[in-house]
Amino acid sequence: MTKREDIRNIAIIAHVDHGKTTLVNELLKGSGTLATHTEVGERVMDSDDLEKERGITILSKNTAVDYKGTRINILDTPGHADFGGEVERILKMVDGVILVVDAYEGTMPQTRFVLQKALEEGLAPLVVVNKIDRPQAQPEKVVDDVLELLLDLGASDEQLDFPVVYTSAVNGTSSDSPDPADQEATMDYVFDAVLDHIPAPEDNREEPLQFQVSLLDYNLYVGRVGIGRVFRGTIRVGDTVSVIQADDEVHNHRVTSLYGFLGLERVPIEEAQAGDLIAVSGIDDIYVGETLTDPNHQEALPGLHIDEPTLQMEFLTNTSPFAGREGNYMTSRVLHERLMEELQTDVSLRVEKTDSADAFVVSGRGELHLSILIENLRREGNEFQVSRPQVIMREIDGVLQEPFERVQIDVPEEYMGAVMEALGERRGEMLDMQNSGTGHVRITFLVPARGLIGFSTEFLSLTSGYGIMNHTFERYQPSVGGEIGRRRHGTLVSMDTGTATTYSILNLEDRGTIFIKPGTEVYGGMIVGENNREEDLTVNITRQKAATNIRSATKDQTTVIKEARKMTLEEFLQFMDDDEYCEITPESIRLRKKILDQGERERAARHAARKVEK
Repeated sequence: MTKREDIRNIAIIAHVDHGKTTLVNELLKGSGTLATHTEVGERVMDSDDLEKERGITILSKNTAVDYKGTRINILDTPGHADFGGEVERILKMVDGVILVVDAYEGTMPQTRFVLQKALEEGLAPLVVVNKIDRPQAQPEKVVDDVLELLLDLGASDEQLDFPVVYTSAVNGTSSDSPDPADQEATMDYVFDAVLDHIPAPEDNREEPLQFQVSLLDYNLYVGRVGIGRVFRGTIRVGDTVSVIQADDEVHNHRVTSLYGFLGLERVPIEEAQAGDLIAVSGIDDIYVGETLTDPNHQEALPGLHIDEPTLQMEFLTNTSPFAGREGNYMTSRVLHERLMEELQTDVSLRVEKTDSADAFVVSGRGELHLSILIENLRREGNEFQVSRPQVIMREIDGVLQEPFERVQIDVPEEYMGAVMEALGERRGEMLDMQNSGTGHVRITFLVPARGLIGFSTEFLSLTSGYGIMNHTFERYQPSVGGEIGRRRHGTLVSMDTGTATTYSILNLEDRGTIFIKPGTEVYGGMIVGENNREEDLTVNITRQKAATNIRSATKDQTTVIKEARKMTLEEFLQFMDDDEYCEITPESIRLRKKILDQGERERAARHAARKVEK
């Protein structure tokens, strides 16, 4: 079969923070593709505000560079397992992968995840050992770790015979030597390895058209845009094509425009041929996995497998006393429309209606996946509330099964016992332990996913901030049953609506940890802190100091209030319990009880206790 030697299609895969997106930046700069006036930022491929703030890739991006007469299409993929749906679809579009591995950290849980996906597609890796300039870099050991991981994942002989390039992407250097002193100020070693080792696509442009959609984009002017690969034949602007849907229904449409990729731009093109990665517009209801074919040869490509969601939570309209104060969009209709809009591009997400017109069940691939959606909605001006995340149980072959995660812990030896005990209580099973000989231990566990909800905060406390935890979905297996991963402490709940005072907070500090500052507006049923004990405690946080005629000359000056505990959105979601909601607005994130009235809460608690006794 003839090959298109003028093109290469590659995906860059890696664990979070191993330098993948920085490497793409340097490839863009080093290729000379960009115009001299184009300014390349530090993370140009991470265009979303949240991606820049968090330093992670959320959505797959594609770009292309020209090198030695060859068009190299590069797809930058997310490294976090919560966005695994993006990775799976991208790998269908390429002929090889660049696996980026940190020269110090080596292989990590998400390295295993993305590499396993690549091997399942039959793709051979080109290994880039990045951050070789790190003081504790151990590049040769890292290469051995990659080989061991490939063997563990059942790689073929061809996949085991991988080339290696050593880089410091942040410095724009590369070489074929593990010695940092041999690094050169060029990315040519990476480019040359791509040309030498990544297979060129087949040139079957004369055969009937087959184009498959792997990614979706949306544009106000042209509607939905399908991004994918031409696997066979040729597609031209103005062509009539048949769209074969997942249910085998076929619709004919006219292609109104085509786009190729070069540098940071989408470039209008008139035609594309087998092996090209392109974007197609003009087909309103196009969806991921669908095949565009010649109307006279309606032959669909195999559908794209997308891993199912493992976590779900309710999204509801805001019913707190402060509803409508801070948001622009608050109705259930707007919330539902926005969630349905998200389904246009995020195929790993599920949205279901409930018995209530004001509540929707939203399912995703993990806490990060759902928290990114929540954060995007609040930044757009939406106001709503969400329930505690719950894992999705499944019945497989008549057996109730739940998702389990592979957890990798890196901790100083002194904290090892506490971490092992904590994960043991959450039904974790230890799979492996490695002692680095430098006072640090790497331990691998298999843990029920529900046992990890809320664990990251406890983990930081157990390890005094010195521990590093990474985890990724492993598989569904029979449920361990029982309750695990529950919060150990109760909450401090405001009894009144008003303004929190310094005087009240000072008097409550010995009862637990306070979440709010003096002057914060609160309402009855709002959670204002964490109790030191297991039960919830209703408190008066709005009480004013009684006025007297006697004044101490020094007391007010020496009283120092503790700093309120600051919590991120993810920490609020992890802290929350089943009888609570997290209230989300563009300006605030608040925790509250589902039942705001103290008397009603107590009656509901007594009723639940009686049901348990029976």
